[in-house]
Amino acid sequence: MSQHEANAVLEPAATRVRDPLTGRSIWSAGIIRDARLDGDTLRFTLQCDDKHSDSDRERMRTGLLRHIVTAGWGGQIACQVLVNTPPPAPKVQMPKKDAVRGMSGPGMKAHGGPIEKQRIEGVRHIIAVASGKGGVGKSTVATNLAVALARQGFKIGLMDADVYGPSLPTMMKVSGKPIADDSRRIVPLQSYGVACMSVGFLVAEDEPIIWRGPMVMGLVRQFLQQVNWGLLDALIIDLPPGTGDAQLTLIQATELSGAVIVTTPQDVAVLDAVRGIEMFKKLDVPLLGLVENMSWLTLPDGDRIHPFGEGGGARTAARYGVPLIAQVPLDTRIRAGGDAGAPAALANDGSQAPFEVIARAVAKALQ
Repeated sequence: MSQHEANAVLEPAATRVRDPLTGRSIWSAGIIRDARLDGDTLRFTLQCDDKHSDSDRERMRTGLLRHIVTAGWGGQIACQVLVNTPPPAPKVQMPKKDAVRGMSGPGMKAHGGPIEKQRIEGVRHIIAVASGKGGVGKSTVATNLAVALARQGFKIGLMDADVYGPSLPTMMKVSGKPIADDSRRIVPLQSYGVACMSVGFLVAEDEPIIWRGPMVMGLVRQFLQQVNWGLLDALIIDLPPGTGDAQLTLIQATELSGAVIVTTPQDVAVLDAVRGIEMFKKLDVPLLGLVENMSWLTLPDGDRIHPFGEGGGARTAARYGVPLIAQVPLDTRIRAGGDAGAPAALANDGSQAPFEVIARAVAKALQ
């Protein structure tokens, strides 16, 4: 009965006091709680909202006490003022910021989801050969590295990811249409003991490849996951120049063992090589080293000249703490070998020497 009697005392007084937030009486607003009579003491709680200011709460309390006394209550009054504590805001897990914009966005997975990294069955190491700009001899280094490693006894694959300028068919002197095996995976073509795959095998030699980014990304992923590479010690990937879709797709789709950056000594090429270095560093891809191509030209009298400047590769390697693996001279034998589909790494006339150095450095880094 004490609660009923307490409410009988409080209701007439509480209906005369307004809640400043709702405009209703504090009785109908449900602000009065836990009312009871304890002997001659009227006890109750004013359960205020956290939006009520201190002055709002005080006005409601003093107004209510005044009206209780005016209504004739002569006993003691014990009024407790409490404030609703709002529940803590749920912690929002902020998405991890991409090291490179777009890394966690839509990819080539089914229904446009992000690409997930997958191992390539049977392949121990994947090595990217990259450059910041075209025309520095990246494909020359990639093909000769593959052949040099194969000659040193390693099982090697060479993937031509330079979709818009596929040079592997010419430089490795290999052509034909790849076939599919019983599991419907593409069987790469063989040349000089290297398993080869290029978009150049799939289109006519003079046909332009006019593709948007998603098609390039899809092809890179297909070459990684839908080609039967067999058992390889290393898959060398000749990337297109720059830092775009093909590079990001490759890094998203599989785990790279490392990257080799190719540049020439001139400042313009070095500046672009730096962008490639920074890209791989941001994406936690180990940098196996830097190759400076076209470093010098040896004249008939034995003197050297430097048509593209001098020391750019060495300075860049020192600045970024990357090994300078080799300096490759501007040698007509290397150029002629690439044009004829007989990589210089096959020769025994001295032109193969820098590529043997690169192959040994890469093999050592992967041990």
